[in-house]
Amino acid sequence: MPCHHLLLLASTVVALVPVPLLAAQTQLTAAAASQIIDGCAAHAKGKGQSHAIAVYDDGGHPVALLRMDGNPPGITEFAMQKAAAVAAWRFSTADMEAAAKETPGFANAPDVVTVPGGVPVFSSESQFLGAVGVSGEAPLDDAACAEAGIKAAGLLSSRKKAG
Repeated sequence: MPCHHLLLLASTVVALVPVPLLAAQTQLTAAAASQIIDGCAAHAKGKGQSHAIAVYDDGGHPVALLRMDGNPPGITEFAMQKAAAVAAWRFSTADMEAAAKETPGFANAPDVVTVPGGVPVFSSESQFLGAVGVSGEAPLDDAACAEAGIKAAGLLSSRKKAG
């Protein structure tokens, strides 16, 4: 078979592969942020809870926000602070709490929040996409809500382990 026929065959096969399989998710879209919000809200409603939920992109910009019924505005601000902190540091606020105990002065660094409820968002390829901040209930409940929303969107709350 002549070489130019092999190239033509190879390019035809590549053209038949759907684009989503070739392109990894590289940003937190508005659609994904809405899925995170919906997943968090469903989780909260199932537990009889009410949260404020903020979803930020990897640059620390808000993409989606929901203040569920019954929460005062201060709860929303705290959810936003948690999301912004995770977007800045790229690890959870629960981990920030631990780091503050182990590293003198860390709690006073810019954009640090030492209360669980801020969770990073990663693609299935382990790329950091953004953050979710949740407030309104006990900190561990806030974190569980964020995790549920991320999972509902088909994303990850931690990097995949190699192997």
